[in-house]
Amino acid sequence: MTLKPKLYGLVGFPIKHSLSPCMHNAAFSKLKIKARYKLFELKSEELAGFLGSLKKKNICGFNVTYPYKEDILRFINSKSPAVKEIGAANTVVVGKNGKLEGFNTDYLGFSAHLKELKVKPKKAAIIGAGGASRAVCFALAKMKIDELCIYDIDKFKSLSLFKKLNSRFPKTRFSVASTIEDLEISGKDLLINASPVGMRQLDPCLVKPQDLHEGLFVYDLIYNPAETKLISLAKGRNLNFSNGLGMLLYQGVFAFRHFCAKTPPVKIMKEALLKACLQGVSKGGI
Repeated sequence: MTLKPKLYGLVGFPIKHSLSPCMHNAAFSKLKIKARYKLFELKSEELAGFLGSLKKKNICGFNVTYPYKEDILRFINSKSPAVKEIGAANTVVVGKNGKLEGFNTDYLGFSAHLKELKVKPKKAAIIGAGGASRAVCFALAKMKIDELCIYDIDKFKSLSLFKKLNSRFPKTRFSVASTIEDLEISGKDLLINASPVGMRQLDPCLVKPQDLHEGLFVYDLIYNPAETKLISLAKGRNLNFSNGLGMLLYQGVFAFRHFCAKTPPVKIMKEALLKACLQGVSKGGI
């Protein structure tokens, strides 16, 4: 009897833009693993039903993206220490007993990419306080950053994140900004956009040209379009910058380890992502 291929995928909404299938399917092919990675675009009311049908569909694991990185926690049976500390999960493994195990590889992916970029920030400002931001803030705090200021249009979310971080990392000075201006970007050496603003062509640039100064590194978690308005602004000011493609790659590498318990073919996964970008597969972000 021929065994059905194992299914993995990405859960979120909207996700038609995602490049995750490119890198994971390239990895499965390289390692000759009988598996397939696909997109599971779900509205919030469809999430519970989907999770109840995992075994029937032979889904063995999945990644989680906007807007479910925090919502997924109520369905997870066991959480890794990082998930408990961050308050968000982006990788879920379906155990043989059907139980869901949650992990966070976002913070590992961001840390690995910053290391590759040789960026060692001391004072950072971050826009957004959702699931991705939680992982990034956790990564920066683990790096023993001196200061981190958080802004979100939903002040409750930024305050909630502030309280969680402040109690866990007393040596870092955390603060919450009421407006973009209150982030005081002029005094920071790293600016991060961890919000979805910039994914759509009509989205505004959240910062002003005068906010960007010499010595500031600009990091936009959105990876496609490769050049958001924020990245374009940084480029025009001759600043160092990066989009989120590297974070996408490395969080995927760590997620692959959880899915398959095998060493991921990082070079193959990276090549698949770059090829997909060149082909203009998507128009969106992580």
